[in-house]
Amino acid sequence: MNMKKLLITAALVALAGSALAQDVLRVEALKVFKPDALTWKANPMFPNGAKTVLLVGDPSKPGAFVLYTKFPANYRVPPHTHPFSEVVTIISGSMGNGMGEKFDPQKGEMLKAGSLFALPANHAHYVWTGDEEVIVQIEATGPWGITYINPADDPRKKTN
Repeated sequence: MNMKKLLITAALVALAGSALAQDVLRVEALKVFKPDALTWKANPMFPNGAKTVLLVGDPSKPGAFVLYTKFPANYRVPPHTHPFSEVVTIISGSMGNGMGEKFDPQKGEMLKAGSLFALPANHAHYVWTGDEEVIVQIEATGPWGITYINPADDPRKKTN
């Protein structure tokens, strides 16, 4: 490889590295979160009943974030995608997880507390709960969002 190609390659690697560094989770000070001190809030991205707590980062901005989401018993999130990869850990309860653009619990599986699933960006999936409340931890990169496969499923577009 000649010197010019080597310098161009090194510059591209450096630029890619700085772009990737934006996804790094940034924590400015020690933070401790205790379950009995969390303030849960409704999340308009999910059908009525789900609540979230933002722990670290900001899902509306570029960069990594961590949040908890609480789903009530007998709850469904219709098929949807996210713009970036996400990692979901089931903290308590059991959650169904299925892949595809049509909600079919027979094609998914029920995951117990302690299970984790990782999804690539723009991968259609759906989740549901059984007869118990479920809490999950979501780690992803912002700006985060949710796009429902069927736009009629999007709770942000429904009027009361």
